Amino acid sequence: MSTPMFQQYLELKARHPDAILFFRMGDFYEMFWDDAEVASQELDLTLTARNKQGDVPIPMAGVPHHAAASYVQRLVDAGYRVAIAEQVEDASKAKGLVARDIVRIVTPGVVLDPTTLEARQPNWLVALSQGEHAVGVSFLDVSTGALRATEVPSVASAVAEVHRFEPREALLCPVLGENAEVLEALRRNRTVVSPLRAEAFTLDNATASLQTTLGSSLDLSGLSAGKPGARAAGAAVTYGRETSGMSLSNVHRLVLYAVDGHMVLDDATRRNLELTKTIMGGKRKGSLLGLLDKTATAMGSRLLREWIAAPLLDPAAIGARASAVEVLVDMPDLRDDLRAALRDVSDIERCGARVAQGTAHARDLAGLARSLAAAPAVFAQLATTPGLAHLAPSDVCADVSADLAHWLVEDPPPSLTEGGLIRQGPNEELNELMELSVDGVELIRKLEDREREESGITSLKVRSNKVFGFYIEITRANLHRAPEHYIRKQTLTNAERFITPELKELEEKVHGADERRKQLEYELFVALRDRVAAHSERLAVLARHLAAADVLSNLAAQAVRWRWERPVVTRDGDLEIRGGRHPVVESLLTEERFVPNDVELAPNTRSLIVLTGPNMSGKSTIMRQVALIVLMAQIGSFVPADSARIGVADRIFTRVGAADDLASGRSTFMVEMSETATILEHATERSLVLLDEIGRGTSTYDGLSIAWAVAEDLHDRIRARTLFATHYHELCDLEESREGVVNQSVAVSEWGEQIVFLRRLKEGGASRSYGIQCARLAGLPKPVIERARTLLTRFEKHAPRNDRQQLSLFGGLPKEG
Repeated sequence: MSTPMFQQYLELKARHPDAILFFRMGDFYEMFWDDAEVASQELDLTLTARNKQGDVPIPMAGVPHHAAASYVQRLVDAGYRVAIAEQVEDASKAKGLVARDIVRIVTPGVVLDPTTLEARQPNWLVALSQGEHAVGVSFLDVSTGALRATEVPSVASAVAEVHRFEPREALLCPVLGENAEVLEALRRNRTVVSPLRAEAFTLDNATASLQTTLGSSLDLSGLSAGKPGARAAGAAVTYGRETSGMSLSNVHRLVLYAVDGHMVLDDATRRNLELTKTIMGGKRKGSLLGLLDKTATAMGSRLLREWIAAPLLDPAAIGARASAVEVLVDMPDLRDDLRAALRDVSDIERCGARVAQGTAHARDLAGLARSLAAAPAVFAQLATTPGLAHLAPSDVCADVSADLAHWLVEDPPPSLTEGGLIRQGPNEELNELMELSVDGVELIRKLEDREREESGITSLKVRSNKVFGFYIEITRANLHRAPEHYIRKQTLTNAERFITPELKELEEKVHGADERRKQLEYELFVALRDRVAAHSERLAVLARHLAAADVLSNLAAQAVRWRWERPVVTRDGDLEIRGGRHPVVESLLTEERFVPNDVELAPNTRSLIVLTGPNMSGKSTIMRQVALIVLMAQIGSFVPADSARIGVADRIFTRVGAADDLASGRSTFMVEMSETATILEHATERSLVLLDEIGRGTSTYDGLSIAWAVAEDLHDRIRARTLFATHYHELCDLEESREGVVNQSVAVSEWGEQIVFLRRLKEGGASRSYGIQCARLAGLPKPVIERARTLLTRFEKHAPRNDRQQLSLFGGLPKEG
């Protein structure tokens, strides 16, 4: 079927064959052929056909244009790219087929519609570029204008950044597009890989793209000679401009950052510690972020997420945050006033970006106006309070606030073309038009009163209808009194209708005033939006200050609510926690009190704790709470402990729980070994390592051998601070041969066949694992439990005497060297 319309469709589709094409036809976006079939399945649309009478019917599906945003977002969430083709000429003026063109591409990493963005999450696009000696990594959030770049020494380090930022979409240079490690990391993160031509990654093209976007603010002095970081950033900007169809005028600067200024958290650690979502169900509630984030603004929420993803390493920088939190803890009135003022602040960051892009609506500007009006109250006391003055910016954009308040109504309508946007007063022409369009009835009444008085005809009426417009009506009994300048327009049975030049002029004014008013209001609004856009960089700076004030006051509020204390953060390796608690678990308890515990780790003398105890006794909770306390301390938060001294950790590693990766063909044991290998490869003496049940996925002696060797390597070679939970009680013998190994266990109280978990750490190893008792508590049938007891007695009877002494391979060997 070769009609002009289908030829036009196919030409546009050929430009973006990998995207689903939304082709505007009247009030609908239509899809054809394969796109229609995919859309009908993903969106539950009815699949119809064009050319039904022809030899080859063409599959067709469509969505209403006014509801298209939600359908587009569903496709994007499912991993598709969507090309939007609009009519680009007035249909009433078109000769033949209306011209259409693709105005933007909607992809997971380039979403502009605020209704489809998750307000409290960033929307990162990542670009990776391979250099000779480094990998360039750049992140772009089109919705806020944030652009960052760094250079890392290896693909593994680039992968760690991908896991930290959790981007929605990725662009890969040709070399990395074939790298299995990168592709696997993106798959695990559910990041969509999108195509981008190789030339976009060349230094010349990337630099030109950055220069076009950033202008004079471009500074690449912090990058290496080959500048893979610049090539990645330039590719990200190129892709963002091409897909959005906009200039990215909200991107004002390229922030060059170094990864060695932040704690590194690999994917397994983020997942096991449930930093932003739970392992079961991927829910926000139940995660550390879900507990900490009671921020008042979406900007603050996104910043808090960023802090959790990248804890600091510099004790001075950590202390500056913690000091601000402490001041706000100690000054409840100031904290409450600040929290109340922040509730009036909307998302200036994203709103400012839409203003700069020219897509902001009147309600966006109204929200911005309210936010700017609230900003002085947010910063008023901060500026004069020691320890908080740095949070108050020197510029609160008062001139922008005044401009918005002068022109924009407080509660504008959603449409930009129906009027009601601009206040009465600032513009004289608009004032007159408003009077004519809104008060036209009053003007007619005044004219009627005057004509009655001048003519002496008290029954004279001034009326209007759609056919004749405005007219003066006089009954037949009073026709002899009609003024000579009246012009007869219509004769009725009992009356005559007249017009006058003045009435005709008034008619033209009133009828044209409404349309002109709407047009003028739109023009004035666009001019206002353009003026505000000129200050978008100032608004972005203000937004960052507001977000920081929000996060710090929020951390103070949570510290007060949950009785957290300020930790001491140092550069040495000591880790001393008194009365430590798991922040999330404690917050979820309703019927029992969380049992706090002390944990102490120190270089050389107490660097590795072998932690034993039965299942369900709380070993994993204790390990996780130590990691979370360290992480919270390094973001500047107070911590759930009576006191804490935290030696900065460069990395936290966790190998906790059982998980497989069937999509990659890896069993639970292979995942466990892979994660353990990563720890042994990257951990340093400044790291915190949490290992739970290493070696359980294979035979007893195989698993014990692996666990023993891993523990030795962590103690002897790496010397990392380590909590090593295990059911292999043989590992307790390490305490006798390694000076820095200490045995601890979780206390259990026995009452006959019953056990009570005391949740309390004590010195020394556990004597038993109580596996059968735990199995009974878990609900195993009574006959199975009884049979297990019988078998256990038989196995223990025939086991070698003094089992741990007999295993000379482990306990009997002296320390080597």
